[in-house]
Order: sequence, then structure tokens, then C-alpha cells
Amino acid sequence: MVLDSGKVVLIRRAREPLKGHWSLPGGAVELGEPLDAAIVREVREETGLDVEVGPVVEVLDRVRVAEDGRIQFHYVLVDFLCRPVPGSAGTDLVPGTDAEAAHWVSVESVAEYAVAEPTVRVIRKAVERAGSGWTPGQGYARLD
Repeated sequence: MVLDSGKVVLIRRAREPLKGHWSLPGGAVELGEPLDAAIVREVREETGLDVEVGPVVEVLDRVRVAEDGRIQFHYVLVDFLCRPVPGSAGTDLVPGTDAEAAHWVSVESVAEYAVAEPTVRVIRKAVERAGSGWTPGQGYARLD
């Protein structure tokens, strides 16, 4: 998630899962792609922003069940605290390929966007984490 000055970036999804719903930017890691590079790429694709990747805030999983009772999707979500890169080319918030809209939203106003409750909790946790300070790349390790 991207935080800056008490605001968080929310996107309205243009594709399934959760098409039409507001959520945090994110997406799939491509085969062989380092996790931090995937985060930077996905945020840029969905918002136009260049970001620095900070620590892990939360790890969640989401299981979606089809009408016939079979598991349709099982996602593992790893939420990282990110911030915009000052002075970079990607400083304008613009919805991208997987987003119908992208907004900077005050943390206090997130509920007005009907964001899922687990996402609201992650945002609050990230705000607390951001207040304690962090450095890019902190909070995860790559196993080679």
C-alpha cells in the first residue's frame, strides 16, 4: 500500500477478482520476478506512481468459492508499506491498466469507499508502522 502525508492510494478494480470494488493496488508476481520489483511494477501499472518498498505490514489469504462449492481462487496477499519516490517521473496518480480509478484518500475517509474490513485493518496497521519510521527494503528477505 502507498501512504503519504496521512493519505493512502485506493484503486477501483477494472478486472476480477473484485471488479468495481475499491482496494489497495496490487497484483501477481511474474515468474522469476523479485518481490520488490513486482510491487514497484504493479503499483506503477495501476497508479502511475513510482514507489519505494518498505516493510511487510501483513500477510493474508483470500479464498473465493465458486457457486458449485469448489475453490475458484486462493490468493496469498502480502501487504507492504510503500511511499512515493519524491522527484521521480512517476509522481502523478493516474489509473492504469487494471484500475478504473485511483484516488489519494485520507485514512479517516477509507470507510466511505466500502473497502473490505481486513483492508481497513491493514491500512491502520500500516499507518502505525509508518509512524515508527522505516527504510526501503526493510522487512522481508529473499531466499536464493
